[in-house]
Amino acid sequence: MNKDDILETGKEVLEVEAAALAKLVSRLDESFVRAVELLAKTKSRVIVTGMGKSGLVGRKIAATLASCGTPALFIHPAEAGHGDLGMILKDDIILAVSYSGETREIIDLLEFIKRIGVRLITITGNKNSRLAKYSDIVLDARVEKEAGPRGVIPTASSTAALALGDALAIALMKKKGFREEDFAFFHPKGQLGKKLLKVGALMHTGEEVPRVLISTPMIEVIEEMTRKKLGMTCVVDAEDRLRGIITDGDLRRSMRRFREEIFDKTAADCMTPHPITIDKEGLATEALNLMEEKRITSLIIKNNEGKVDGIIHLHDLWRTEMF
Repeated sequence: MNKDDILETGKEVLEVEAAALAKLVSRLDESFVRAVELLAKTKSRVIVTGMGKSGLVGRKIAATLASCGTPALFIHPAEAGHGDLGMILKDDIILAVSYSGETREIIDLLEFIKRIGVRLITITGNKNSRLAKYSDIVLDARVEKEAGPRGVIPTASSTAALALGDALAIALMKKKGFREEDFAFFHPKGQLGKKLLKVGALMHTGEEVPRVLISTPMIEVIEEMTRKKLGMTCVVDAEDRLRGIITDGDLRRSMRRFREEIFDKTAADCMTPHPITIDKEGLATEALNLMEEKRITSLIIKNNEGKVDGIIHLHDLWRTEMF
């Protein structure tokens, strides 16, 4: 098999699977809507099950559901009959993945499912199978052919089931109003979660925030900047509204300008008015981009009343290891 043959085989596989997904889109119907609505209503968990390649797809579907705000776990159907059935609660919903719809290990669970009254959703390529006939909702994942030799290797069919599971998870996430910050909450160690972190989760607040009045003498301004160790201080008025900022750079420029008279000046004389700010609901990545664009190391978080909520420093973003 030469290089051209290898490339041609790869392209054929991708074309077969892409065609299978395109036809899956056209068959999406009211059953999908009913499945999302049923999953959205449950106060319990989604139990995903499947054998072989379908089991591997099922594990991924369960993981995606869980990360998108729907408690889900995978139970191996062969292990279920040896005690794992005790993990299934009557208010759970079972999502079974079986292309044939005749997987013996899952069929063997139907009596138990019927006895405890658990609702069953099935992803299958055979709507006339025993599993499909028993299910409350059937999601059609049939494909015209597999990508491998003689159509016996699960390729297009497993891709279709996986894509259908992703569609369920994302539609369910939107139905339940699952937000970016919720996703970040479930991914504290992952790069995706870090990129969705809000500024409010990283900012310095309270006594950590350097802050002086506009009338504060510069000697006290320098002392405040030294104590708080953020290389800057906010300048506020008597109502605590933000009026300006004094950075290390502002301090150096003022010292060159006023020389020995610097200590006769106040914060109002040396500050930069109208500093760049960000809202605490802004993304940490947005703060980072703003700092890089403006070539600054600190951002003031200002609220709707014009008051200081906090400070975020470039070092705070470095510690997240998101870049």
